[in-house]
Amino acid sequence: MPSVIVKQPFVISGYGMYLPDEIETSKELSSKINKTEDWIISRTGVVERRISSIDVDKMGAIAAEQAIGDKSKPDLIINASGVPKQTIPDSSVFIQKELGYSGIPSFSVHSTCISFITALNVASSLISSKTYNKILIVSSDRGTRGRNFNEPESASLLGDAAAAVYLESCNDNDKGLVSHTMQTFPEGSDLTEVRGGGTNLHPQDPTTENSDNLFSMNGPLVYKMARKTVYNMISSDLINNQLTQKDINLVVPHQASGMAVKAYSKFGGFEEHKVVDIISTTGNCVAASLPLALCTAYYDNRIKDNDLIYLVGTGAGLTIASCLLKI
Repeated sequence: MPSVIVKQPFVISGYGMYLPDEIETSKELSSKINKTEDWIISRTGVVERRISSIDVDKMGAIAAEQAIGDKSKPDLIINASGVPKQTIPDSSVFIQKELGYSGIPSFSVHSTCISFITALNVASSLISSKTYNKILIVSSDRGTRGRNFNEPESASLLGDAAAAVYLESCNDNDKGLVSHTMQTFPEGSDLTEVRGGGTNLHPQDPTTENSDNLFSMNGPLVYKMARKTVYNMISSDLINNQLTQKDINLVVPHQASGMAVKAYSKFGGFEEHKVVDIISTTGNCVAASLPLALCTAYYDNRIKDNDLIYLVGTGAGLTIASCLLKI
């Protein structure tokens, strides 16, 4: 599996995140899914998750404002979220509106839970081509809105959050995106789904059921399929970049589940203290999970200048992706 060695220079000059105030513990959730608190934690690794009372555009704008800080407005806004505010128009439009901007080009990059990695690759190419110099990437998801309490394991995974980064062009060719890898395996297309909301099961279709609009996942089969493909990708990435696990300063994975995050050290060969693990207090926040973990690491002072950071994860599809960043 070849990694695309890109060497596209940029710096992340701003990080932002939003965690709702409301906390739902697994003990509180247990009565809704008819399972015990211990069952939830043992299956998912999630002790508590956040519940948002505001929608994804407002959540994303709060994170974006923190990332922007006192910097000038971006040249481009990319929404990299899992589930949109509505089908049309694009969610990036609503985020821009909440930020009080007008006239900034904006669009979405969507590859479910790994949308942030895809957006980084797109943004770095646009900066490298000098199309844009300052790009805002926002990931915002309300995973709890799509919970199906008749599927206890997937329902107990999800949480709400938003995260954002502000990218700027730079003259240091050692900074930015070093490599990017992505593969999609459509034989896993039915393992993680929200079947409704599109042309397949339209709301006006009499056969459409309420459960078609809720999140559905076969967690054990996803894990089984992802484990083999992801670790092949990790091995290829390291070989292609002439690196070992010890050369990576920080691993930032999609917070798919407690078991999935721990697997990067247990099976992936990375030292446990290098793997950012926040799922016990946030849950799986869909596409916001990975940038939320990155921003959390930044504000916890775990990211230093010239660090090599490995972003990696899985998404519905099944799609796997990774990128190597030089900070």
